[in-house]
Amino acid sequence: MSRIGRKPITVPGGVTVTLDNSVITIKGPKGSLSREIHKDMKVSVEENVIHVERPSDNKLHRSLHGTTRSIISNMVNGVTEGFSKTLELVGVGYRANKTGNKLVLNVGYSHPVEITPEEGIEFELPAQTKIIVKGIDKERVGEYAAKIRSVREPEPYKGKGIKYEGERILRKEGKAGKKK
Repeated sequence: MSRIGRKPITVPGGVTVTLDNSVITIKGPKGSLSREIHKDMKVSVEENVIHVERPSDNKLHRSLHGTTRSIISNMVNGVTEGFSKTLELVGVGYRANKTGNKLVLNVGYSHPVEITPEEGIEFELPAQTKIIVKGIDKERVGEYAAKIRSVREPEPYKGKGIKYEGERILRKEGKAGKKK
């Protein structure tokens, strides 16, 4: 039995869960999310508790059991609290600005890079070198954070670029470090 898959998901107050065939819709104070679940997975809602069960010990069903439970749990957390990822800009002259809802990055290129968010994603700039990506869908928040990071990934010699908060960049010594 999957340790993660067999854990029940408690639904907090103010959140409604709707099951329609293989589509689960969760509505909460921050918005609503819906997702299609594999047709073999059995999802049941009983008195503010969601249970996910698998039909057999088949390899596919075992792999889907914990995954399905985690996806539903993330949906419940998203509509109640939301998700965020923080990025830091490291480098002389590297900065981020917000024009309307667009994010404008100046990261050493000859032109500024503009990133437009989809619906449900927003950018917050507490400082010129800090970007917070917020949203209710964990997958899309991570996707947008990765998209921003890919504009200028951190390089291993000086550590310049866009990195996740708390990310450790492995540093290289360079040409001068080889001679003795």
